Amino acid sequence: MEQSLAGEADETPYSRLTPEAVVAAVDGAGFVTDGRVLALNSYENRVYQVGVEDAAPVVVKFYRPYRWTREAILDEHAFALELAAAEIPMVAPLAIRGETLHNYAGYPFAVYPRRGGRWPDLDTHDDRMWMGRFLGRLHRVGAARRFEHRAQLNVEALAVRAAETVLGGDWLPDYQVDRYREVAEALIGRLDAAFQGVAPRTLRIHGDCHRGNILWTDGGPHFVDLDDCVTGPAIQDLWMLLAGNREEMRGQLRDVLEGYEQFAEFDRLEIALIEPLRTLRMIHYAAWLARRWHDPAFPRAFPWFAEPRYWDDHVRQLTEQLEALDEPPLRV
Repeated sequence: MEQSLAGEADETPYSRLTPEAVVAAVDGAGFVTDGRVLALNSYENRVYQVGVEDAAPVVVKFYRPYRWTREAILDEHAFALELAAAEIPMVAPLAIRGETLHNYAGYPFAVYPRRGGRWPDLDTHDDRMWMGRFLGRLHRVGAARRFEHRAQLNVEALAVRAAETVLGGDWLPDYQVDRYREVAEALIGRLDAAFQGVAPRTLRIHGDCHRGNILWTDGGPHFVDLDDCVTGPAIQDLWMLLAGNREEMRGQLRDVLEGYEQFAEFDRLEIALIEPLRTLRMIHYAAWLARRWHDPAFPRAFPWFAEPRYWDDHVRQLTEQLEALDEPPLRV
């Protein structure tokens, strides 16, 4: 019986995913590779550009073992293929012998065509409208049916369990433990109230729609994958595009919605969830780093995470969010 290359959940998950293993996986999927392997920027998964003889290179994503079920990954792939079929610029996985998800020695992986682009600036009215139209089209497809196996964006998963992760480990300096617990509990209560007050409609969304996850070409924006797609409110895919002071964000959101509403309806009540969603992301981000610390790539990339100064700043920023949650929503 073939030995799995993937480690157990509490071990380094990619320690045996060597360039030779990457090439063998892609060859096994039906390609004739030329031996060129270029690691691309990714922490949660491992992503490589792999050369193919007499053809354009492909991009291969090896999913983090034990993170998603096979069914959840196939939900992601089905959504990507649905978007591509609707002529929405989404780079969908290639179907090889009728399958989009493959496995090499315990590593689930998918193969994608290579697509280039740059991070968007979104500095102009036209670009923000373009991005809004893109997301409106994406959400119109996302609202057509439901995920069966993907996660739901909620306070329990992104705040309650995240805070438990931080408090359950040896991360916080002793003098910050009680303060973190106090602030986290206060924020969680406010977050629960905010979501209950708005009661947003939920749909299939990208889930992690910040500028670094968008590629822009002369043909406009596109996504290269949907690794964090979830069921959640539409505003989750809009708020991370905003930057600057309140007045600047107000104008940016107005432009995005002008494009968005050409293709999909948007409930203005969801704007009240921008600061709650920002708070959820802040709490969850620290827990995400803690959960991944056993992966050697994380201490190398985020060495400051283990320093008291990080936690001092984190607790201070969470405290500031208590005040931010009291501010009135942006008016557009």
